[in-house]
Order: sequence, then C-alpha cells, then structure tokens
Amino acid sequence: MHTRTLGQGLEVSAVGIGAMGMSMSYGPNPGDRDDMIGVLRYAVEQGVTLIDTAEVYGPYDNEVLVGEAIAPIRDRVVVATKFGWNIVDGRMVGANSHPDQIRRVAEGSLQRLGVDAIDLFYQHRVDPAVPIEDVAGAVGELVAEGKVKHFGLSEAGGDTVRRAHAVFPVTAVQSEYSLWTRDPEAEVLPVCAELGIGFVPFSPLGKGFFTGSVSADATFSPDEIRGRVPRFEAENLAANQSLIDHVRALAESKGATPGQVALAWLLAQHPFIVPIPGTRRRERVDENAASTTVGLSADDVADLDALTERFGVAGNRYDDAGMKMVGL
Repeated sequence: MHTRTLGQGLEVSAVGIGAMGMSMSYGPNPGDRDDMIGVLRYAVEQGVTLIDTAEVYGPYDNEVLVGEAIAPIRDRVVVATKFGWNIVDGRMVGANSHPDQIRRVAEGSLQRLGVDAIDLFYQHRVDPAVPIEDVAGAVGELVAEGKVKHFGLSEAGGDTVRRAHAVFPVTAVQSEYSLWTRDPEAEVLPVCAELGIGFVPFSPLGKGFFTGSVSADATFSPDEIRGRVPRFEAENLAANQSLIDHVRALAESKGATPGQVALAWLLAQHPFIVPIPGTRRRERVDENAASTTVGLSADDVADLDALTERFGVAGNRYDDAGMKMVGL
C-alpha cells in the first residue's frame, strides 16, 4: 500500500477504511464485535492507516469499537471522526455546530476513542445557523490545545471550504464521490486542488453498487440506508444496471473486480484523493487495497469519466431532506 498526502502534510494510506457499516446502516449489525475489531486490525496489517468514524454512527458505538480496535496499534493509524449533529435520546435531530457543542463532541470522542488527540476532525454537515468562520475558529482552538490535529469538512460547498480555510487550514474535504456520484467535480475538487486540501470520497463504491454484488431485483428494508435512497428503488436500480455492466466488462479485461476498477478510477482523478470504502470482511479489505495496483490507461479513465454522461443515473443519492444538507 503506497501513501498519499492530504492537506497540511497529513500522510495516509492511498485507500482508507470507513467503519460506519460495522455499527449501522447496512442491514443487521454484525453479531460478533470481536470480528469487526479483527477486520479493522487486519486492514492496518495490510497497510491501511486511515480509519473513519463519527459520533453519530450508532450513535457512539462505532467510536467505541474503533477505539478498542486501535488501542494496541495507535501509533500506526490516523483516526478521523466528526461533529455537527444534535443527538437526543439516541437519535439525530438536526445540525448543531455551535462552538460549545464542537468542544463537547471533541471531549466525548476523545474518551470513546481512547486517544489523546483526534487526528482529523470533520464537520459532518454544514450548519446554516453557525457561520463557518466560527466553526473553523472553534476547531482551531482545539488544535491549539492539542486535542485535535487536523480540521476537515464533509459535504461542504466550494465557497464554504474557502471561507473555512481562510480562518483555519482545512486538511481534507470528505464527500460522496464515485462513478455515479460526480457532484464534487464542478466546484469542490478544483478548490481543493487550488488550496492544497485533500479529498476523501465516502461511498466510493456507490454503497456497494460498484462491487457488482447488487442485482437488478435487489430489495432493501427501510431500516437499511439503501432502503431510503432513491437510486436503489426498484425502477431506478434496474435502470442503473447499464453502469455496472460497463464497469464489469472493463474489469474483466483487466483481470480485476468492478470494485477495484471503481477505486482505481478515483485514485486516477487527483493525487490528493483517498477513498474510504467500508466493509465488514477481510476479503474485501484485500480487494480494496489491491485496487492501487490496477492499471487504467488514459483511454480507460476517459471512458469511465464519460460513464454517467453516456448512460445517465436514475435517482438521487439521498432523499429530499438529505439533498438539502449537501453542498452548502
């Protein structure tokens, strides 16, 4: 596994791992907690150094899980977590990025993760009620106190990234980005390139779609994240099969998997991009890590660049409420 550098000199593995699915969102939670800890430690053994979590995953459970997993290998990992939600009685009830709340979340995350400092602290979603300058200033104070090392933003628009960076340097922007979610390309990626900010795509495999394991007739329960995503509704899912069919054909010609091609395409976009695919399985860790060895030619990249223009994408990536909270 080779490394890449996000903003402010933060060096991480070229492919990280998202831990969210180990506690929520993708069907029944794993029954064996020790197995999930084992998967995280296995990923680190394979050279993965960036682990992504958040207080709202669970809520709280995922940070505790990650903290237990990294306890004996703390010096080998970069841990990213997030603030920005108001959590009441175990449920997320809206945004809250007031400075006092940011500090409360940081203190809680430090305790749950069992670390002296949070390596990368993202605002999970932009809070329209709090100026981004105040958010950046609050995180800057935590950095000055040694409780946080780096500041990040998630799903923020380009202007917001600029304003935040002017107050305190932004190390990374995390947003959904994949072969069928191209939103960051118009505005956010150019800003990151200009300002020297890293970019961390979450759901880089399209919530599993680009692994090739989601059939046209797949169904998802309402308590799973894909059961609430329009893109995975029956009619849209069937319409989107042309996308994965095209990627699968290219993957076969490369002796690779569709997921590896999807990740290799992301890595080819910019040298400051570090995707964080999530998984619960060791074999997927191996598969994702090996995406760094998949050779895509300039023609291959250009072909994949044009994928959504050629075939289109049926359905939004979030429901209406979710779409209103991105790109602010």
